[in-house]
Amino acid sequence: MATSDVPIFSMLRERMRWHQDRQKILAENVANADTPGFRSRDLRAPNFDRMARGYATANATAGASIGAGPMRTDPRHIQTASSSQTRFDVRRDTGLVATPEGNRVNLEDEMLKVAQNQMDYQAVAGLYQRSLGLIRTAIGKRG
Repeated sequence: MATSDVPIFSMLRERMRWHQDRQKILAENVANADTPGFRSRDLRAPNFDRMARGYATANATAGASIGAGPMRTDPRHIQTASSSQTRFDVRRDTGLVATPEGNRVNLEDEMLKVAQNQMDYQAVAGLYQRSLGLIRTAIGKRG
């Protein structure tokens, strides 16, 4: 039996992917903090209740991606990391305060999100490792 057949492992892997994709978007927000007209973005938290009920269906459609970010209308446009696709819903933060250039990125908020995202990822990765350890113990691979 592969670990991909165990629902808890599938959900933990999906959660780690979400944190990885979120980290990319948060890094883009920080990198574009001085870009005129840039608005910060974030990922909507996935509905893990739905995933728990239908994880097999979710795994079967894992190859389906949802576009997130600006569309390249001309081949000369620069393709950024935000142009890459993600399976999670991206939302634009409108921000309460805009700079005179129209930028709506609050660096303090973004750095807090980055730190929280990192801690959450480490917690999920720790759960994944502990779960693997329990399975190894149960089958007698670890003494």
